[in-house]
Amino acid sequence: MNSIKVFILMGVFSVLLVFMGNAAAGQSGAVFFFLLSLGINLFSYYNSDRMVIRMTKSQPLSESDAPELYSMVRNLASRASIPMPRLYLTPSAQPNAFATGRNPEHAVVAVTQGLMQILNREEVEGVLAHEIAHIRNRDILIGTIAASFAGAISMLANIAQWGAIFGGFGSNDDEGGTGLVGMLILAIVAPIAALIIQMAISRSREYLADETGARITGQPRGLSNALLKLQNAAGRTPMAVDPAASHMFIVNPLSGASFKTLFSTHPPIEERVARLNKMDVRM
Repeated sequence: MNSIKVFILMGVFSVLLVFMGNAAAGQSGAVFFFLLSLGINLFSYYNSDRMVIRMTKSQPLSESDAPELYSMVRNLASRASIPMPRLYLTPSAQPNAFATGRNPEHAVVAVTQGLMQILNREEVEGVLAHEIAHIRNRDILIGTIAASFAGAISMLANIAQWGAIFGGFGSNDDEGGTGLVGMLILAIVAPIAALIIQMAISRSREYLADETGARITGQPRGLSNALLKLQNAAGRTPMAVDPAASHMFIVNPLSGASFKTLFSTHPPIEERVARLNKMDVRM
């Protein structure tokens, strides 16, 4: 099912780019952006995980530097019946984590420097199990590709914005382009489209990863307590991260009181905690 979603996402991305190209420069722009979308789709499939790692400035974490973390991840990966993922460290004081990669054999789990500082062992294990669940459920590819697409759309929107300021590609009436007006519209609409793509993917997969992660550990309470702590910390401690990759994290790294709106890439923490607490009662 997730493979189908990946192809649907690639199709939506291609259509959006063709629309952007047509609006900016008519038929020739549409053809150019279609070819561009094919190249980006191919590149993203094989390199989107590297792009996310670059967006978050994460670095490889050796076992000698974090033996306890390696032990927990190795144990959780064994329980989930997946290969041991590579571990990365994200240089941020905000406690958070994410998983990326195109499949379990090429998976990465990244934790921030602040994660181990405010959570106890049970809570850290709950967070890691959530990320392992993303790998086991094979939804890391679609989330990772969404991040690379959102980044690409934002970059193209910036190009359209500057193009509009300096006269754009010029109006092309013969080919149907709308020139300056079209580029101004794209500069506004494209980032919103990128956010909607992130929202559509992230909310459903977070609920599933919470449930799967809780079953891996057998202790839903550890993850629910961790989510509450991470949400509070995210509101106090900023993270310098590309917004295109924000949906990859277990809690929104850009969250805060002003960000709890319809345009949030994550489901409400209160709802996630309530679901986990119900699981805890049943288990």
